[in-house]
Amino acid sequence: MPDLNEEYLCLHEDVVNSVKAQMPPDEILYDLAELYKVFGDTTRIRILYALFESELCVNDMALLLGLSQTAVSHQLRVLKNNKLVKFRKEGKIIFYSLSDDHVKSIISIGMEHVEE
Repeated sequence: MPDLNEEYLCLHEDVVNSVKAQMPPDEILYDLAELYKVFGDTTRIRILYALFESELCVNDMALLLGLSQTAVSHQLRVLKNNKLVKFRKEGKIIFYSLSDDHVKSIISIGMEHVEE
């Protein structure tokens, strides 16, 4: 990053330095951006919203959302890889749910925002 005094006219250097000190490392911001990309797909949002209401198996999600089991499984894999859903096995059936309350909060806050 260039020296603030060399290339930029900086009227509030103290503020810039304070914010700079609070900025997370680029790797963390990259991970955050990647997380939000997961929310950029309507099918994944529909799955997350369904799981917000109840734990479901792939067959039930496919029926509920009008999708193929393959499509649901593919999106669940993306959600699982991003730690947004978890699963448990009951015999041969796998049930999915939101991984934690953070995911519920993200969905709730997003819904509040779009419904304003």
